[in-house]
This record gives sequence, structure tokens and C-alpha cells, in this order.
Amino acid sequence: MPPAGRERIRGNADMNRNRAAVALALPLLAGAAASPAAAQGQLNLYCSVQVEWCQAIATNFERDTKVKVAMTQKGSGETFAQIRAEAQNPKADVWFGGTGDPHMAAAEEKLTVAYESANLKELHPWARLQWTQSNKRAVGVYAGALGFGFNRELLAKKGQAAPACWADLTRPGLKGEIQMANPNSSGTAYVMIATIVQLMGEDQAFQYMKALHPNVNAYTRSGTAPIKAVARGETGVSISFVHDAVVEANAGFPADYATPCEGTGFEIGSMSIIAGARNLANAKKFYDWALTAPAQRLGYDAGRQLQTPANMAAPLPPKAPDLSKMKLIEYDFAKYGKAAERKRLIERWDREVGGLPRG
Repeated sequence: MPPAGRERIRGNADMNRNRAAVALALPLLAGAAASPAAAQGQLNLYCSVQVEWCQAIATNFERDTKVKVAMTQKGSGETFAQIRAEAQNPKADVWFGGTGDPHMAAAEEKLTVAYESANLKELHPWARLQWTQSNKRAVGVYAGALGFGFNRELLAKKGQAAPACWADLTRPGLKGEIQMANPNSSGTAYVMIATIVQLMGEDQAFQYMKALHPNVNAYTRSGTAPIKAVARGETGVSISFVHDAVVEANAGFPADYATPCEGTGFEIGSMSIIAGARNLANAKKFYDWALTAPAQRLGYDAGRQLQTPANMAAPLPPKAPDLSKMKLIEYDFAKYGKAAERKRLIERWDREVGGLPRG
């Protein structure tokens, strides 16, 4: 993370969790795909964080503003593909959450629009840097580091030590024990590819991913599916954002995490207003609202999500991984967020890794 983004976010002991607001959550119109709506008072939201968080922001924004929200939840890779496919007839107004790389690619393709919120000054430097590098088309809303999730009990039964470094994942003893997502649908997986490329150089990175392939039992559609499988004893290790491992541990599962000894990448979860938004005024209203400290606490309040909030007044949630204590690479969001670079690396992964036989 750039030096300006390494400051430690210290939370107050009392989180004032606003549980009552979350308890008011009503069943959403979410689930059905968002549809165009010209009527004032409508917002069509594409959401790429966990469904509980998506529901909480939709319900609370609706409560606070009386704007009716239709929400669709999908991973960031799938959402980016959908926004691109709908470019001539946009069906959503705002895209909230998901890894920053596809938001940067969408900005480059002018699938999103520039907007300067009055709340920008309340954000950490890394969140504002995302906004600057995207030509004001995407803003950081949270951050989280990539690493490994693992099931302590399952690994112990198999006589395997928990991985501590990227090199550990290719051990023969972990054959068939690792899950990661597919980069075609998951921003988490693309961050992994871009991270390995930046750490090792591109050709060596692809050699590493080929060596890793026999140890992978599934490339899942969702970026959070591997850590859920780890928590439930379905696989020993996942490549995940480490805050998701803590969420599972807090739920009582034997899950733990490590960040790689060689260094690791991180996400800047982002938010963008979609070009051609039919409810532009409400899109800007949501954007401003989502950058406030109370709105940024909703991920934790609703589902105990443990990303680092972008708003400086929103404290780091209890037990959340502290980015300032990790060995983070200087992740090049400008380069790896480019649509052509993202497409090229995913296509190379499809050719050289994803299509390889297993077993």
C-alpha cells in the first residue's frame, strides 16, 4: 500500500454498532434483476459485497432517504461484464463494492461517470487515490489484504502445517486441498493473479500458478466461496481476503488466516456511478451517503464484515486485520486496473492454467 495509505486506523472501544437500524431491515426487492425506472424516488443498485451488507445498505439508504432501492448482488467480475453488456441500455445507477481493478477498467472504458462528493475529504488517502487514478470515476470505500484462509482442524488431521508463504501452497502435501475463485467471475482471483505477477514477474508467476494447479480442487464462481468451504471443513486452504477468514472464525468455525511472507496485494473496494444512469440525482445521493461514517459501519453491523473502512471517522472493526502490520506490495492499481491488461492476464490464465486437467 502506498505510504499514505498505511496509517493505522484505530477504533474506539465502543463501536456504537447501530444494531437497531440493521434490525429494521425489510425484505428487499433484491434478487430480481434491477430494471430501468424513470420514476423519481428510485435507485437501481448493483452490489458486489456480501449479501448481508448489500441488504443493509439498501434498507438503510431507503429508510434514510425514502428512495426506493432495487438491488442485485453479484461478484465484481460478473457485475463488470454485465455493465459492459448493458452499456447501450444501462439498467443500474450505482455499482457498490467489489475489488477496485474492474472499477478502474470500467472507468477507463467510460462505463462510469466522474463525480466529486462533498464527503471526499473525510476519506483516507488510499481511497482518494483510487478516485484520482480513475479520473474521478471510482472511489475507495474499503480496503482488505489478500492471503490464505485455512482450517486448523482439517490440516492437523492431515498432518499439514498451515501455509505461511506463497511457496507453501505448492507443497505436495496440499494436493487437492486448496480452493480459489475463477478470475473470469471473481475480482478476488484477479487480485491474486496481479499480485503474483507483481511479486515474481509475469512468466515466473504463470509457472507458479501452473505448479499450484494440481493442489486446487475447485475454481469457484465467488471470491468468498473458498473461505466458506474452508470454515466448513470442505477444503483445507483458500486464497481469500483475510478479513473473510476472521468473519468465519468469529462465527465459531476453526478458520484462521496468514498473509504471505513474500508480500501480498490488497483490494480497494470501490464505488462508481454508471454512465447513463436513469436516476442520476439519486445515484449521487447514494454515493454521498455511502461515504459517511455511519454507512461505512453497516458492513460490520449487518454481517460482521471486517474490511478497513475508507472514512477516517469509521473505526476499524474489532478483530479486523490491521493492514499496517502486513507486508503489502506497492500494488499498481493504475496498470492492473486497465481493461486491456485485465483481459490479457485473464485470457492467459484461461489458456495456461484454468484449462489444465486435474488429478
